[in-house]
Amino acid sequence: MKAGSTGEIVPGYEARIVDEEGRDLPAGEVGDLLIRGDSTCSSYWNRHELSKAVIQGAWIRTGDKYIRDAEGYFWHQGRSDDMLKVGGMWVSPVELENALTAHREVLESAVVGAPDAAGLIKAKAYVVLKAGREGSAELAEKLQAFVKERLGAVKSPRWIEFVAELPKTATGKTQRYKLR
Repeated sequence: MKAGSTGEIVPGYEARIVDEEGRDLPAGEVGDLLIRGDSTCSSYWNRHELSKAVIQGAWIRTGDKYIRDAEGYFWHQGRSDDMLKVGGMWVSPVELENALTAHREVLESAVVGAPDAAGLIKAKAYVVLKAGREGSAELAEKLQAFVKERLGAVKSPRWIEFVAELPKTATGKTQRYKLR
């Protein structure tokens, strides 16, 4: 075990991390996780189009982005449909959210992709501040610099919008689709 990792592939199963064209990626690169084993499903009941998109021969596309390290441990990066491709690299909204909530004035945040003037996807953060704090252009710039210092310029949110609360399900999960 390695703290924070999903672990290693278990006996009887195989795993691949692939790019958008299905080519295997080397260790350390973010890609789609494919799994093969006797207990994976053969199709989704009455969901032909979903079955075609997810099941590729004996392999099943999990819908998750992963990195495999040099020792063979797998590290979850986020759901494929939540990940952002910014400046040619995969960016995990969760990673940005964790960086933002590490700031002393931030209570919680949610990050989604939004197009810039050229139509390129960039990170947009919705931020809920701690009680007694107020959002401003100056604070947005400070938060962007805070994230840049920790994760680099490409991963820093292009826009920050301050909100009173984030849309959530009954179980407390942030509804990113409503923010998009």
